Amino acid sequence: MNHALAIIFTTLSLLKMALAEEEFCSAPSIVDSGSNSKHLYWKVTNPTLSPSHLQDLPGFTRSVYKRDHALITPESHVFSPLPEWTMTLGAYLITPAMGSHFVMYLAKMQENSLSGLPPYDAERFIFVVQGAITLTNVSGISHKLTVDSYAYLPPNVDHSLKCDGSATLVVFERRHASLENQPTEQIVGSTDQQPLLETPGEVFQLRKLIPTSIPYDFNIHIMDFQPGEYLNVKEVHYNQHGLLLLEGQGIYRLGDSWYPVQAGDAIWMAPFVPQWYAALGKSRSRYLLYKDVNRNPL
Repeated sequence: MNHALAIIFTTLSLLKMALAEEEFCSAPSIVDSGSNSKHLYWKVTNPTLSPSHLQDLPGFTRSVYKRDHALITPESHVFSPLPEWTMTLGAYLITPAMGSHFVMYLAKMQENSLSGLPPYDAERFIFVVQGAITLTNVSGISHKLTVDSYAYLPPNVDHSLKCDGSATLVVFERRHASLENQPTEQIVGSTDQQPLLETPGEVFQLRKLIPTSIPYDFNIHIMDFQPGEYLNVKEVHYNQHGLLLLEGQGIYRLGDSWYPVQAGDAIWMAPFVPQWYAALGKSRSRYLLYKDVNRNPL
């Protein structure tokens, strides 16, 4: 417990220093902190506690990997060329090597980059956190996806993602647990197009980006918390989660550990790990959450 408290104290101290620098200093950044051109989710690629803030702490990382959960923070991301993609670097954040049944990765597309296809029988979900891309399906129909836009691609359906400038995507892929005569369909949308849903007993705002109908074996939730709001239910369930914090900061309980988290952090939650979140700071927390659904766990 003392070790855990020491990690929390160190992280909060570093966050305080980073926030002070952000407010009162002119440290260089990819996006000027005083600019009106900040895009939605800019903190994902420019976190408050960035890797540069940790360069004088050799060996220190906030990342944690345990049997039933993992916290993967930006200073631990390892980017390399994505297989089958061109001019694109990827960082795998969650993979079956952890115990998950899905993969979650960041894809940094550069000028004139092009995606590859997922493995056979794998479905794909993409969400744009920076920049813009063009999705083209097998019929030749194209959609421009900008920040906060997303697409679901059924398994074994040819498609391409092209980027003329630069873009950062979060991508989920998994082997589709198909049902006879119940195929899934391509979906293209944006978060603001989705209605707020009822959350009985809770105060957070919830949107679901994929239909809740039986053919779909996972969903992607967008969950918003105002500062000071928290989950009322201390969840323990059979579903797995993959999470990317898009905005804000807070405390996440995973098992018996309590982690300060910020925009840009990714989390894997195994089945039945106790989990709970509380939003801190002065602005909204928003995270994107993968959840397997509509299938018997047997």
